[in-house]
Amino acid sequence: MAQVLEFKLPDLGEGLTEAEIVRWLVNVGDVVAIDQPVVEVETAKAMVEVPCPYGGVVTARFGEEGTELPVGAPLLTVAVGAAGTVPAGAPAPSPGAEQAAETAVSSEYSGNVLVGYGTAGPAARRRRIRPQSPAVAHPTPTAAAGPTPTARTAAPAAPAAPTAPAAPAAGPEGPVPVISPLVRKLARDRGLDLREVRGSGPEGLILRADVDRALAARETLVATPGAAPGVAPGATAVVAAVEPVPSAVPTAARASATAPAGERIPLRGLRGAVADKLSRSRTEIPDATCWVDADATELMAARAAMNAAGGPKISLLALLARICAHALARFPELNSTVDTAAREIVRLPGVHLGFAAQTPRGLVVPVVRDAGTRTAESLTEEFARLTESARQGTLTPADLTGGTFTLNNYGVFGVDGSTPIINHPEAAMLGVGRIIPKPWVHQGELAVRQVVQLSLTFDHRVCDGGTAGGFLRYVADCVEQPAVLLRTV
Repeated sequence: MAQVLEFKLPDLGEGLTEAEIVRWLVNVGDVVAIDQPVVEVETAKAMVEVPCPYGGVVTARFGEEGTELPVGAPLLTVAVGAAGTVPAGAPAPSPGAEQAAETAVSSEYSGNVLVGYGTAGPAARRRRIRPQSPAVAHPTPTAAAGPTPTARTAAPAAPAAPTAPAAPAAGPEGPVPVISPLVRKLARDRGLDLREVRGSGPEGLILRADVDRALAARETLVATPGAAPGVAPGATAVVAAVEPVPSAVPTAARASATAPAGERIPLRGLRGAVADKLSRSRTEIPDATCWVDADATELMAARAAMNAAGGPKISLLALLARICAHALARFPELNSTVDTAAREIVRLPGVHLGFAAQTPRGLVVPVVRDAGTRTAESLTEEFARLTESARQGTLTPADLTGGTFTLNNYGVFGVDGSTPIINHPEAAMLGVGRIIPKPWVHQGELAVRQVVQLSLTFDHRVCDGGTAGGFLRYVADCVEQPAVLLRTV
């Protein structure tokens, strides 16, 4: 007999609590092997493929592409055992067969086995809804399963014979066709009965947009006296029973109703994580910025000489990283973090250098481990590897965490200067503008030199302007005279 196992969104580490489904890699009816990737999800750290620990036939998927799920939410169910031997390419199991396989499971197994499906209990509410023939129709929930949201919030009525609350005429019988825990939570928090919502998703599934439309329609009914044309006289009473009508429409609701229409882009996933970190940086860190122009002609000449000598090419970013590492050794205050709870400055022993990388999915900051002990050649290779992984969306959470100082080469965007926002919880960030020919006084004479603007944004809690200025001046001296670094070789 087949056993239906439920695979939940696993803990992806690094304190991540949710992930967005980007792309399903399997369909219902597909045969999957143990540890085969079944879905591609995007977290606040990276985009990863999630493997399934079971082998068998996929009987249900939970969540459409673009749905955000919390850790521990169901991803899919797999029928293992006899059903798992179905050859690849076999047709998907029929709704009746799927229900029979699900109902056959009557106990939990390590927290991942579906409880036998009836019409009550969390497992029943999680199952995927398919069009059903009369032979496999679900019974109507009884009063023992708990009162409906409308019955719980209804205003006192005139005495009448006690009867079980009837479901709305237009609502479907059996479990509500919704699979997203976020949609259920939204409806529950707003007091919306999902049986009154008609789903626009595949097979009648209720999506977030359906709930938003239902809530907007309810607000309109609440704000408008009487029933709208085409609405049964009792419809307004049902809405009022779910949520009491306030004496006046809240100001926020009126403002939302009159707000100009426009495209709304959710701040979630990677973009949301970046927004949260930047906001936290601005809120918690009293930052200050200083900048200086430097003559980078000698640095560019030194790089050209290195690359002309043969061997792997050395990138300019790698040379700047070497300079930063040596500068941080001289000014360790900037390679630190602030423990606000203990009111202590924590100076960090190693330099793990983050660098800003622009990708099609947004800005990310990969981290080069132990940058202070690497050669220019090793740094070039690691920068190239992390940059390519960032563009492909394959960075791991470990690649994006643990940085102690960030190098931001915004010159690649064709700009000269910037006041970067510190990458929380670090203490400083060095910005590098574009390197362009400019008039410059060199050895007492006006000449055309390769000039770059360097800017340092630092946490004023860890050091004062003298330390920050000394760090930036040392970096500028190394850019102008790379031979300065020979003293530390």
